[in-house]
Amino acid sequence: SGRNYCIIYAREVGFMARKFQIGVIGSAADLGYAKGVEGAAYEVGKYIAEKGGILFFGAEKDGSSLSTVACRGAKDAGGLTVGITYGKSKDILEKDTDIIIPCGLERGGGRETVLISGCDAVIAISGGSGTLTELAIAYQADIPMVALEGYGGWADKLAGSYLDSRERQLIIKARSAKEAVDLAFRAAAEYREKNA
Repeated sequence: SGRNYCIIYAREVGFMARKFQIGVIGSAADLGYAKGVEGAAYEVGKYIAEKGGILFFGAEKDGSSLSTVACRGAKDAGGLTVGITYGKSKDILEKDTDIIIPCGLERGGGRETVLISGCDAVIAISGGSGTLTELAIAYQADIPMVALEGYGGWADKLAGSYLDSRERQLIIKARSAKEAVDLAFRAAAEYREKNA
């Protein structure tokens, strides 16, 4: 068909319609995570930028999180970042964010739905109740999920498992920041092919 020809041609001449949109989700600072996990989140953001992806994250107004740390890593590597924030104001902590989307919704399901829906794949690092909500939304939407192991939280608890007996989408286990990003890009490519 004409559509398939366009996709094949785009690959042959070296471009695709759009970059992969990779979400980074994880604990907020009020969970008291260790500095070591901040380093892992920063590396995840850096690797997403180096692979040419767009980092999507939950932009905060009142405190840091592992996803805002990933944003810093992506920006330091010259990457493009999209912050989804709650409420109607664009006033967020990460002032270098390229695109700020105030969703007009609150935390606890509203903002998380907008964030996850924009992603081709998500990477979870540690994580509390907000991360669990985001993983459940990704699972329901059949969006690939990667869990970076070794830092506690819901990422460790759910790595390598399904959220329910439907077994819609395995939460892919990763042992390093680089592996998490590589697996997320691979899963995003499969997701894009399936949903093109």
